[in-house]
Amino acid sequence: MKVKVFDESHESDLEKSINNFLTDEVEVIDIKFSVGVSIFSEEQVYCFSALILYKTKYINN
Repeated sequence: MKVKVFDESHESDLEKSINNFLTDEVEVIDIKFSVGVSIFSEEQVYCFSALILYKTKYINN
């Protein structure tokens, strides 16, 4: 098993990163999702992250 971590500042960027990672060669076992929010000066800063636990599929020809 392997682990892949994604961290983006926008939900749509996280979605794109995960979708680009998911291929026919990846078998997803579990996905954990987290959102962090902090305030810097007067700006809210978001952190959208996901941890994917997966196996690599070996395709036999």
